[in-house]
Amino acid sequence: MGFLSKVTVSVVGLWSKALLNSGFCSSVTVKGLDNLIHALEDGERDNGRGVVTNEPTVWGVLPARYYLNSRMTRWTLGASDIMFTNPVFSAFFRSGQVIETFRGKGIFQPAIDASIEKLNRGEWIHLFGEGKVNQYSSEVGHPNAGRLLRFKWGIGRIMMEAQKPPVIIPMWLTGFDKLMPEGRPFPCKYLPKRDAKLSITFGKPIPATDIQDILATLVRERRIPEQEEKHSASVTEAGWLGDSVFQGVHHGAQRTSAMEVARVEALGREVLGSNDAT
Repeated sequence: MGFLSKVTVSVVGLWSKALLNSGFCSSVTVKGLDNLIHALEDGERDNGRGVVTNEPTVWGVLPARYYLNSRMTRWTLGASDIMFTNPVFSAFFRSGQVIETFRGKGIFQPAIDASIEKLNRGEWIHLFGEGKVNQYSSEVGHPNAGRLLRFKWGIGRIMMEAQKPPVIIPMWLTGFDKLMPEGRPFPCKYLPKRDAKLSITFGKPIPATDIQDILATLVRERRIPEQEEKHSASVTEAGWLGDSVFQGVHHGAQRTSAMEVARVEALGREVLGSNDAT
């Protein structure tokens, strides 16, 4: 972790921590943080088992000692047309451990390959599964409450092609649509609003057997054509799921992404139901 990255991550982390603990928000509830802490401090990471999270990570809830250690701070994928539009933005986001991703270039692009390689080194990868902001999913009473958009297939490929099954921690956030609501004019859209009631929930890890079951089902249903997607051969040959991934990346990635959506939605319904009861 270079000096500039340490400064960038530390400043953003401390600013987030100050925002969450200064009384700016009316309340901040954190549940299940031990699920993430255990995954980040697990010795299996030194053996090449990475960590995956699936919602915007709130750095402010992490211990401050993590900010100077790249192993304890996430890497993430960021859209080139949003985060890398000029030299200043590019330098900032690269220092913040963001991997430049190009929309429309599919699941076989360098950003996905780089994410798989980082997982193989035991790094923490955070993924914006929906690929866009979806503020209605956590709004109690809205028709889309507890529901997510389809996850991008690249998410499935990253999880399937790692050399060891990654530890997948689902997350659910509520109240952030009030803290940073969409649709506001410049410069207000970049400024947080006061008195938001926030909750951050980290679920239990998704069992690796769930992904294995998906691939077994595809093989049993003969939905994996032979020799499909040879572009990924050099990576998948060493993947924890073996030859079945090599033969059907697109089919498996689609189903794996759908599985993660279902797990995160289940966590969301649990959180929203609990909030509604209170």
